Amino acid sequence: MIEPPILTRPSEVRALLAQLDFHPSRILGQNFLIDRNILGILLAAAELQPTDRVVEVGPGLGVLTDELLMRASAVSAVEKDHRLAAYLRTRFAEEPRLVLHEGDILEADLPALFAAPGHKLVANLPYAIAARLLVELGALPHPPELIVVTIQREVAERLVARPGGKDYGLLAILLQRHYEIAVVKNISPSCFWPPPEVQSAIVKLTRRAAPLGGAANEQALRELLRHAFSQRRKTLARSLRGVVVDPLPALAQVGIAPTARAEEIPPDRWPPLLRALR
Repeated sequence: MIEPPILTRPSEVRALLAQLDFHPSRILGQNFLIDRNILGILLAAAELQPTDRVVEVGPGLGVLTDELLMRASAVSAVEKDHRLAAYLRTRFAEEPRLVLHEGDILEADLPALFAAPGHKLVANLPYAIAARLLVELGALPHPPELIVVTIQREVAERLVARPGGKDYGLLAILLQRHYEIAVVKNISPSCFWPPPEVQSAIVKLTRRAAPLGGAANEQALRELLRHAFSQRRKTLARSLRGVVVDPLPALAQVGIAPTARAEEIPPDRWPPLLRALR
């Protein structure tokens, strides 16, 4: 293994990137974590055990990858940028417990990547894909048991939003059904290089024993939520007329008032409503 620079020192990160003739892409969200304290908080939240299997998305220069390999039994890392993937292959050439996948995580075979139960996802997620990826992961046959990620603070606020709040919507419902979610730490842009233009946060998602509201067809539930929240100021009795001719019997069946709006309905009421509408 090549002896790496200390990647929590901005000067060494800049020197390494210059050596690689690499210019971080804002589009790909290439903002490298350089704060040792934040890295420690992220790792502590992940509660890693020697038997854990971990997936990392967007390993970048490998600062988190290195720490994961010290704590877990195996790490699968997915890197979209071919230049960074090439660097990681060289850096970790003698590390058999790391499997590096080069490509876009949104185009990857997620069921195969998480084929067995018990995986953890620990990552500094590219912010542009964070919300979509988390929703996709929650719907897998074997979703991650624990997710600890750095994401844009605005997305973190949407994840933990409660019914009635302005941030409450599809993301909160789809993820809170499957996970208990907490914001671990808000992060300043200065903890990254180059610093992003947005605030960040570490969030922790712990898998529930059973989904709120019971099992549901995830795709059908998404479609119902999209329809309901596309007209979030309308009552459900009105907005759901695009789903069924008369939604009132279904609303009554699950105990939802006809005057209720989508933003007022907690996550555990949506699956029963979906079943009643069918």
